[in-house]
Amino acid sequence: MADKFVSMILGSLFLSLGIDGFLVPNHLLDGGIIGIGLIFKYIWGFKVGLTIILLSLPIYIFAWFYNRHFFFNGIHGLLISSFFMDLFSPVKSFFHMPAYFAAVIGGCLVGIGAGLMLRKNCSTGGLDLLSQFIAEKLSLNVGGIILIFDSVILLTGHKIIGVNFFYSAVVILLVALMTVCLTKEGAAGKAFF
Repeated sequence: MADKFVSMILGSLFLSLGIDGFLVPNHLLDGGIIGIGLIFKYIWGFKVGLTIILLSLPIYIFAWFYNRHFFFNGIHGLLISSFFMDLFSPVKSFFHMPAYFAAVIGGCLVGIGAGLMLRKNCSTGGLDLLSQFIAEKLSLNVGGIILIFDSVILLTGHKIIGVNFFYSAVVILLVALMTVCLTKEGAAGKAFF
């Protein structure tokens, strides 16, 4: 139990540093609920962590009634990572670098954070949790569903606020690769392959 908590804290720290230190200063996107939270931040200045919690509420209410295993494995990661994202928001002014470096470093950090959490069967939930529900009900590959959600978010962000499509796609790819590399034949490894 203690190692799960440590993984959640470390994963949330890496995730938050990647988002606040590298993605936000360069107006780059990640996929999933985090990507939607970033779009809200770029348009209206909303706090990413709080936005993620609010957008995830319907998914977690659904999980509470239909699959408590998904609920309990996601809720702690959601709350801790969202807290750190808003707490570390000021680090956006610490790192100044070109978007291509920020995409690589930010994508790797977010992927490491997600991978550390998934290794211990916890996650930030959100659209990944919804994708698990859909995959389970329709016997589809969860990785394919996540890819569809991420593509829609990336295209929306590009169209609405003009985020750099290529570098944001690099972020999403690196997050996926780092997550797969850090999970030992676990849920994420099976999800993508």
